[in-house]
Amino acid sequence: MHRKVVIIPTYNEKENIEKIIRAVYALDCGFHILVIEDGSPDGTATIVKKLQTEFPEALHMIERKGKLGLGTAYITGFKWALEHGYDYIFEMDADFSHNPEDLPRLYAACAEGGADLAVGSRYCNGISVINWPIGRVIMSYYASAYVRTVLGMKVYDTTAGFKCYSSRLLSTIDLDKVRMKGYGFQIEMKYTAYRLGFKIIEVPIIFVDRKEGTSKMSSGIFGEAFWGVLRMKFRKFHPRKA
Repeated sequence: MHRKVVIIPTYNEKENIEKIIRAVYALDCGFHILVIEDGSPDGTATIVKKLQTEFPEALHMIERKGKLGLGTAYITGFKWALEHGYDYIFEMDADFSHNPEDLPRLYAACAEGGADLAVGSRYCNGISVINWPIGRVIMSYYASAYVRTVLGMKVYDTTAGFKCYSSRLLSTIDLDKVRMKGYGFQIEMKYTAYRLGFKIIEVPIIFVDRKEGTSKMSSGIFGEAFWGVLRMKFRKFHPRKA
């Protein structure tokens, strides 16, 4: 039986965090959860601590002082997951834009389909996004097209944040050298996996914009991704030295 952990970064997610945790455990597929909590002033951490008494073996939390960025949250989670012997490590948002019921499909793409990275893809079967303004859909879709063109990576949803990694992949990447902090982090991780020769499979999902809480998207995040992609094209990628 593979050990599986879902990493969920949080900042001000009191409306969603208990519901998303219960939804993952309702799958009854043996998933553990690691919450990376960035000092939410709304009491998100308090809710998680209360739930830890109900799920003492399966629910974990790392509290950080302040909002340190999506990329650093996941890097912290990846290192923790590898240290604790998990075989498959997932990224998932707290706000239900990613449907927890798709977790087993991402897992199957790796455990049965031979992928080292399974990507929950909004764009591999047309455009599967609900509740986004059309301008944001167009911007996201063409951002992925831009990344594919510049980097030559055959992944339709290059900015997707719903993913399953094998521990083999994450232990090969030098996580201390991952440079991008915002949504560009999602591109960098996929491109690193691609350049190191790992198998990537896109799993079609339907992305639903959050119903509760507020989005963390900003123009600065897109700026980092735009320029970071150009720099990435000329970088050398080497496996982490054991």
